[in-house]
Amino acid sequence: MGWGRSVVTIGVFDGIHKGHQAIIGHAVKRARDMGVQSVVVTFDPHPAEVVRAGSHPAVLTEPARKAELIEALGVDVLCVVPFTPDFSRLSPEAFVHDVLVEQLHAALVVVGENFRFGHRAAGDVALLERLGRTFGFGVEGAPLVSDEETVFSSTYIRACVAAGDVTAAVAALGRPHRLEGVVVRGDQRGREIGFPTANLLCHRYAAVPADGIYAAWLIRRGGRAGQRAERLPAAVSIGTNPTFSGRERRVEAYVLDFSDDLYGERLALDFVAYLREMRSYDGIEPLVAQIAEDVAQTRRALADPA
Repeated sequence: MGWGRSVVTIGVFDGIHKGHQAIIGHAVKRARDMGVQSVVVTFDPHPAEVVRAGSHPAVLTEPARKAELIEALGVDVLCVVPFTPDFSRLSPEAFVHDVLVEQLHAALVVVGENFRFGHRAAGDVALLERLGRTFGFGVEGAPLVSDEETVFSSTYIRACVAAGDVTAAVAALGRPHRLEGVVVRGDQRGREIGFPTANLLCHRYAAVPADGIYAAWLIRRGGRAGQRAERLPAAVSIGTNPTFSGRERRVEAYVLDFSDDLYGERLALDFVAYLREMRSYDGIEPLVAQIAEDVAQTRRALADPA
């Protein structure tokens, strides 16, 4: 690669939560102090899927979104390493020599204090420090970030999202949890009862919140160069639509005060608040009354400065 020495940080970094932000931010600062490039090394696909097929965790940030968030932290270079079976079998020593020394010319490596690397995750921070003394780079461990009770981690945030606790996810991420997808045609029932919804088809590994009703911001990206993204208030239903004996789990967004056709657009939902569980209603009238109340609650939840 065509640069001199660098400050490198390594991780899957799914979510770019407050802990990741602290590690990457420290690497960026140290690189600026030293007058060298800051490099983030991440992996695709998720290492868990290669090491144990079928164990792919729910994804908090899709690759393009992750790259955006990393760039916003001031990183000079994002290096996405294909995580292949062969790569997974590299010993810790080979990983350090081949990637950090030969490819990235690391002057300093910044990692979280629970960092593991190499075949069977055999390498830890202590081994990295020993190898750093051999190959001539420094190692700085960044402390884990927590609130009073919880260390922030991707695993913790996935559990929050899976439980529908999007408020706790906001606290750990420093922003709302985002779900992305393409709007596809649904049953058109929402249109028939006066609440047309955008039916979002998401990636199979996406971290979809628990069944329920949520207040969210719908992010509609500008389709043309230079066009700004729109942020629109939405009441979101996740579940199987029990009133109509639905079986397929869906993510449906009713966008408040909005009449455009969204079919075929790629959108994002930023989840702000959980409003209630999914319920079955005896007929259309009580359902419509409840949706009207959900819309009112959504307005209140999104009225706070976000």
